[in-house]
Amino acid sequence: MLLYALTIFASAFLLFLVQPIIAKEILPWFGGSAAVWTTCLVFFQSALLAGYAYADVAIRRLSRRGQASLHAALLIGSLLLLPVVPGLVWKPLGNESPLWLILGLLTATIGLPYLLLSTTSPLLQAWFAQRHPGRDPYRLFALSNFASMLALLAYPFAIEPWIPTHTQAIAWSAGYTAFAVLCIATAFTKSGTHHVFSDSAKPRTDHVLKTWSVPGFATPPGLGRHLLWASLAAVGSVLLLSVTSHITENIAAVPLLWIVPLSIYLTTFILCFEGSRWYPRGLLLPLAAFALGGMAWAIADPSITHALGLQLGISCGGLFVACMFCHGELARLRPAPRFLTRFYLMVSLGGALGAVLIGIVVPVVLSANFDLALGLVACAALLTWQVRRDPPGFGALAIAAAVTTVGCAIWGIDEFYDATIVTARNFYGVLRVQAIGTGSARHLSLIHGTI
Repeated sequence: MLLYALTIFASAFLLFLVQPIIAKEILPWFGGSAAVWTTCLVFFQSALLAGYAYADVAIRRLSRRGQASLHAALLIGSLLLLPVVPGLVWKPLGNESPLWLILGLLTATIGLPYLLLSTTSPLLQAWFAQRHPGRDPYRLFALSNFASMLALLAYPFAIEPWIPTHTQAIAWSAGYTAFAVLCIATAFTKSGTHHVFSDSAKPRTDHVLKTWSVPGFATPPGLGRHLLWASLAAVGSVLLLSVTSHITENIAAVPLLWIVPLSIYLTTFILCFEGSRWYPRGLLLPLAAFALGGMAWAIADPSITHALGLQLGISCGGLFVACMFCHGELARLRPAPRFLTRFYLMVSLGGALGAVLIGIVVPVVLSANFDLALGLVACAALLTWQVRRDPPGFGALAIAAAVTTVGCAIWGIDEFYDATIVTARNFYGVLRVQAIGTGSARHLSLIHGTI
């Protein structure tokens, strides 16, 4: 247990430590825009999906020794890409799309190491579940999220102020090398050979799959359950990115403030998957209804747009409660360990879809930033669906939340376009021109976001 836990902890710590390091390295190249971090999150979520897909295919298609051998070979190969320092060839000239340039830069610089780090948690949890039937592997997922949050919180306070960025990248590369050695040792450890590599020449059969024991729902999950897992994860991801964008663009352009929403997001994963006691459903469902309504009102009411303390409190508090609902329902609906890798694959698929939707699709489709309002509406709809079999009081609160979020979204859109002559959106934000006043007092105002 200690070896599995140590390897998963190290992988998750490195996985989330490299995020602020690489983002800070490239931030000056792209104008210091908060959209750089949003684009980075699109890459991170997509790479996580690729890693979870790899883990799912490996567990289902390869022999036990084949899984370890392939993973070890990839880990050794990834060491050739170190250190994780972006090459100057990726530095923008000013006439290209920042979005696609950033995604290409990240893929070339940290793509394979990041993908292999992301596979560690589901892959080792699957090995652990095989090795220790009857023990709950999902607590290792809570441990990985704790390590992730620790890395995020350590960066702005213990690392960034004291260590040059280039040195951070070199140190991280050394840490990744040590992790690769640890992960290979875990894969081929003698203590796991008896179970993990027995009959190593044969892929796992359905008979072996069925020996994996609960906790979790033991029946094979159907299409509806897969879609529900992805939807809950997608809504949580949409809220993470849209709240981050709202805070950093419209409330306060404070360096590294984007770490706060991500830390909240990870905290909810830790609490919900550590044990059911952290998700008192009877309390969280009403709180989620009130939180969604409060957030919708806060972004729609122009009279409190620049009440920074109130906006930050409502945004961050609401994000915590909403993600507790999404991730609490995920933990409640988790399957038996024999379906573990497929569960994580759908969770990562939802996370990636949410990131792509907010980071790539919505900026092209919508000429204004209504991302958070739409995310709140989606979360309220999902809340209404999830309480459909609960006592009527929960349903009434969920419907009220849905009506409130839709109403406030309409209010905010109407307020945005009131007296607006033209609006435009690009990688760096939303601009609009408003005609204020009449007659000789008429003048034009150029507004960037809420400024």
